[in-house]
Amino acid sequence: MSWKQISHHLANTLPPDLHDLWISPLECPRCDQEVLELRGPDRFFCSWVADHYLDNIREAMTAHGLKQTSVIFSVKDAPPLLPAAPTAPAAALSPPREQLCLPTVSKAPSFVRTLNPRYVFDQFVVGKSNELAHAACHALACGDQSLGQCLYISAGTGLGKSHLTHSVAHKLLAVNPRLRLNYLTAQQLSNDMVRSIQNKQMDSFKDRYQGADVLLLEDMQSLTGKVKTQEELTAVLDVLLESGKSVIFTGAKPPRDIEALAPGIQSRLSCGLVTEITTPELDTRIAIVNQNAAELRLALNEELAIVVAERIKGDIRQLKSALIGLKAKANLRRMAPDLDMINEALAASIGQRQSLTPTVIRDFVADQFRLAGEELASKSRKKTFAFPRQIAMYLSRKHTDQGLSEIGKAFNRDHSTVIHSIRTLSETMLQKTGVQGQVELLDKKLSARFLDC
Repeated sequence: MSWKQISHHLANTLPPDLHDLWISPLECPRCDQEVLELRGPDRFFCSWVADHYLDNIREAMTAHGLKQTSVIFSVKDAPPLLPAAPTAPAAALSPPREQLCLPTVSKAPSFVRTLNPRYVFDQFVVGKSNELAHAACHALACGDQSLGQCLYISAGTGLGKSHLTHSVAHKLLAVNPRLRLNYLTAQQLSNDMVRSIQNKQMDSFKDRYQGADVLLLEDMQSLTGKVKTQEELTAVLDVLLESGKSVIFTGAKPPRDIEALAPGIQSRLSCGLVTEITTPELDTRIAIVNQNAAELRLALNEELAIVVAERIKGDIRQLKSALIGLKAKANLRRMAPDLDMINEALAASIGQRQSLTPTVIRDFVADQFRLAGEELASKSRKKTFAFPRQIAMYLSRKHTDQGLSEIGKAFNRDHSTVIHSIRTLSETMLQKTGVQGQVELLDKKLSARFLDC
């Protein structure tokens, strides 16, 4: 079996332009029953193929008798691949070095989900929103348990928790490919348990997970209602934690907020460091934009990078999707990106511009002052919060049809406070031209982002 045959199979199942763009450039230095190594021009190229065409590649491999073969991506001019430890099928970048094991050491059962080749520590942008989670993951990946042996990361979609766990797996396997690593989702764990019960192989199930060196378990919220899985996981965690092994969990919610979670498993999930990745602040988003633009070889000046970062606040995957769309438009038109092109790309990625509401204006103003929207809605009367709050109320009154009471709700204030804030700011603007200029500048930025077509 050869890569040429697999590529020919893909040519018959994929559109010709997609095959020519993403499959034809791949080189295959190794293809056997254990490993299919595919080599691309850069990390971004490999990541895109892994994200969008790995299922097609596996389907073609299965059709040609390579069902259990691992898929490994590497980059041209990178260090050559060393022999890979046979694990469950996985896609990963070649490790820079490998710790050799004695021939007499038996291969321990592991499960490693497909790894994104771009999800490594060097590609993770650290900011206030994620610095603790990053530090804890990096420490555990380096064998340092000074922050504890157990870590739980909660975060919304697209905020980087999977990037961190993939990074941990990459680093661990780069140092020791024969590490007994189990990296999977809670749903995959549940499915594995059900199969083991049906096949009367629970002893093998327990050996596989209780004998691991490291356990990485994602999407813990899917444990809701799975009583038997929770019981088995409790037993696994008792063994791992008592023997000093490292455990990392991720979830959309912290353990205390997961519904129908038994007290025993909730206690074990919370026994170490519990941290949250929040929405990245503007500076961090700008850094992410610049990093991804550099990877795409997309010429983006500072002003345009700020526009993209300001418009996309949550899911970082949307940000990356918008930049890919921008790159495609720039290549098609053979010109450098401009504001109109960015607006088109953002509209395709995240939809049309958001309608203005007091909450939207509050969050926009907070972002301009390097604050969180929730801070303007807090009870604090510090000038750091009070002045931006006054501006946000003033602009809400100007740009929305909401009543004073409705505006006040966005800031946890009543209508009398809104009246007082608007009056105070208006008087200050008359007395101080600097304040007036600042408010007018924010007004222009707000209009440019949300109102100008």
